[in-house]
Amino acid sequence: MNALEDFRREVRQFVTEALPRDIAAKVERGAQLEKDDYVRWQKILQRKGWLVGEWPKAWGGEGWQPARQLAFLQELGLAGAPMIIPYGVKMVGPVLNTFGDEEQKRRHIPGILSSDVWWCQGYSEPGAGSDLASLKTSAVREGDVYRVNGSKLWTTQAHWADWMHCLVRTDNRGKRQEGISFLLIDMKTPGLTIRPILTLDGQHHTNETFFDNVVVPAENLVGVEGKGWDIAKFLLGNERISIADTGPKLRLLQVLRGMRAQVDRDPDTPTFVKARLAAKMIDVETKLNTLTAVESYLVRAWAEGRPVGADGSLLKIRGTEVLQALTEVALDLEGPYAGVHDPADLRDPLQIPSTPAKRASALAHEYLYGRCWSIFGGTNEVQRNIIAKAALG
Repeated sequence: MNALEDFRREVRQFVTEALPRDIAAKVERGAQLEKDDYVRWQKILQRKGWLVGEWPKAWGGEGWQPARQLAFLQELGLAGAPMIIPYGVKMVGPVLNTFGDEEQKRRHIPGILSSDVWWCQGYSEPGAGSDLASLKTSAVREGDVYRVNGSKLWTTQAHWADWMHCLVRTDNRGKRQEGISFLLIDMKTPGLTIRPILTLDGQHHTNETFFDNVVVPAENLVGVEGKGWDIAKFLLGNERISIADTGPKLRLLQVLRGMRAQVDRDPDTPTFVKARLAAKMIDVETKLNTLTAVESYLVRAWAEGRPVGADGSLLKIRGTEVLQALTEVALDLEGPYAGVHDPADLRDPLQIPSTPAKRASALAHEYLYGRCWSIFGGTNEVQRNIIAKAALG
């Protein structure tokens, strides 16, 4: 335990010293981060040897155990570092190292580790989100190529991406899961179109992606044709350590504590309002502390051989609920400012003095964007079905 605490202190000190000041200021103000911000930070982490610390040493990682990986992610979030964008280092990278051939590894792994090549994920479709096995985007083999037609929805950061790792249907016979394959698609390929989606918070995170006779070399197939479902399950399983995302939530709690202290010092705030806000703070803090305790317990249990089973679903549901509860309390603490959200407040923040209204706008963004956590990664309703099936059979 002492070694883990020493590591936590090392991470905190490293972020304090190494995180570029302009990026730290953006995170502090809740501002919109650009691709370059993430790339610069990930390059710094890679030079330190921490970008893929959980990868085995044979893959170029540090071979961290789950408890160390969790500590690292929590401390990054608490220290105000940008999240590590998962599509390369946490998703397709481990897939290629596990299922890819040597040429695929040689071609793609270096760009993932350097953050010079950016990836996005092509999974969800109109009518095939949580029920992913219903996907219809087709890839028809024609000699040495596949011809891809269809569309993907909620392709986060596709407008930044150089490549997509994509689930496609290569066979309509038999069980739906058995006709799915895993393709790597160059985003510059003719016939591929990206259409932006502005989400409830007024920002451009995600997209629709359309494939109109997109030609993909057959050498971009990962693993065996028709076995993409197994790869997809492996990929999603790699997210279990980070699925509760407690680091940023613990940091948000610290912000809320400071805001509540300001409210308590305000002589114009009625006593009954202060009491109501105090009760809400106690409730949400208890929920977050419970979540972090359960998360730590499960991570230790997984390391000791406990099957993951429905544990990931439990953490995903509760993590979502706690995030949404935190942002609701944030808006309560903001009072009248809470209704004034302008997405423009989150752009170019270093050129504009921070004000209470802009802080409220940033927290309102967290509230609005937090609604989508109930949906992506498998809706909470589907996660509850997984838990019920695991418990009740």
